[in-house]
Amino acid sequence: MRALLPTALAGLMLLSNGIPEVSAMQAPAEAAAQSPYSYADIADLATAAPMAVHAQIRSATALKPDRAPGLAAGHARFYVEADVVGLIRGKGPLAARITYLVDLPLAANGKVPKLKKKQPVLIFARPVAGAAAGNNSTGSVRLVAPDAQLLWDPATEAQLRAILTELVKPGAPPAITGVANGFHVPGTLPGEGETQLFLDTKTGEPVSLTILTAADGSRRWAAAFGEIVDGSAAVPKRNTLAWYRLACGLPRQLPLNKLAGTAPEDRRKAASDYGVILGALGECTRTRKPSAQG
Repeated sequence: MRALLPTALAGLMLLSNGIPEVSAMQAPAEAAAQSPYSYADIADLATAAPMAVHAQIRSATALKPDRAPGLAAGHARFYVEADVVGLIRGKGPLAARITYLVDLPLAANGKVPKLKKKQPVLIFARPVAGAAAGNNSTGSVRLVAPDAQLLWDPATEAQLRAILTELVKPGAPPAITGVANGFHVPGTLPGEGETQLFLDTKTGEPVSLTILTAADGSRRWAAAFGEIVDGSAAVPKRNTLAWYRLACGLPRQLPLNKLAGTAPEDRRKAASDYGVILGALGECTRTRKPSAQG
């Protein structure tokens, strides 16, 4: 019978050697090296996956193309057996050894990549219904994206834990799905003005952007996550959940049809203000393209 790992949602977890591990609520000290993955790479997966697992590859078998339906060109699909090191996020018992499928890009020379035995990885997954390994533990999981496996290193795990910590905080910034409406109004002095934009979110929670233009042309902006629209709120720092929601969720152009009742000149000013926000946020850099696995 396979050994079971305890539930790890907000308390201590046990590694395979019985040493207590810090939970996802307590991010470990910063690693000296920087993660090879961008913040958005990790956040895309962390926000989509009910389970995040630190594991070691035990075996990996490349499947023939006829046994890999839907496989993207230039990729290979592997059937992986992995030993669980720690359940970083998740509910319910997890078997000490799990199986899953993962799609990985072919090497530059077109050859199938190799997954080495004992290679540490982070996988982002959900349980497979009815795939119990014994004593109702989960023995098979399904990745939330075909490539939702990252190579493990201390810096990547530290970044993952920091993201998970932000996700469970009360009032955590929700995912942004678009611009709901907005307006621009001129100020009392020539050159002054204010733009307010209200955003659609996945949860329905309010998020708004305020851009104030002074008479000298200088502009400052703020994002409010909540009911109160506060033009003096802090600008989200890069590589935080609030920054990620905005930089990776806002449309690249302001949909002017959402500014109903606003004069054409004021719409143009609102679009210019919106461009200032996008420029300040910077690029949502990804090395992988997020994609849902059906």
